Amino acid sequence: MLRVSTPVSFARRATLRRTLRLLGSFRHEQTDPALFYGGIAADSAELIADCYADLTGRTLAGATVLDVGGGPGYFADEFATAGARYIPVEPDPSELHAAGLAVAGAVRGSGMALPFRDDAVDICFSSNVAEHVPHPWAMAEEMVRVTRPGGLIVLSYTVWLGPFGGHETGPWHYLGGHFAARRYQRKFGRPPKNRFGESLFAVRASAGLRWAGATSAEVRAIFPRYHPHWAWWVVRIPVLREFLVSNLVVIATKRK
Repeated sequence: MLRVSTPVSFARRATLRRTLRLLGSFRHEQTDPALFYGGIAADSAELIADCYADLTGRTLAGATVLDVGGGPGYFADEFATAGARYIPVEPDPSELHAAGLAVAGAVRGSGMALPFRDDAVDICFSSNVAEHVPHPWAMAEEMVRVTRPGGLIVLSYTVWLGPFGGHETGPWHYLGGHFAARRYQRKFGRPPKNRFGESLFAVRASAGLRWAGATSAEVRAIFPRYHPHWAWWVVRIPVLREFLVSNLVVIATKRK
């Protein structure tokens, strides 16, 4: 296990009340996406602001934030309120406009080949996207590449064997992703939005830890994103973490 520090400011925010609030919103992902993604956006902005302040002593005001897989723009208002310049990257134009939200400066592009020069942004983050791309660690390295030296990288993704790994097809994903997708089709008469092997992949916690140990970036913290701080220890336990860490977050800075 990597020796990493605790993100002090965010740890104070990671309470049981926060955990219960976020867990309660997950059931609305398909039926009320504004409620679900709005809550995740607010939480993401707080996470990033806290980590950036801990590492640099600065607020997000004036910082350029690149959101890999920004989707329909729920995050934009949160970062604008913090004074950041927010740039979402999304490969699917239908996702960019799914909520009827317009984000100035939105870029269509793949997270696995980001259309930005080296050292372009102060902060690069991705929330719940790595499990939707076939090569998540290529995407992670692209995030490092486009971040300036000393800048912040935040990668957060849903762990496959966790309770939300199958997304709307769960908990049947424990019997296999293809089985879960077929069952969803039979029950609802339509395929799931997240199709296993096409737009949903089995990404494990151990894979994120391996990337953290191999990347050129300096890893600062690794913890289960939606757990209260006192339960972060589960990420250190092999096998157990695959089932209990519903979302793994890796915090890193690009070496100068």
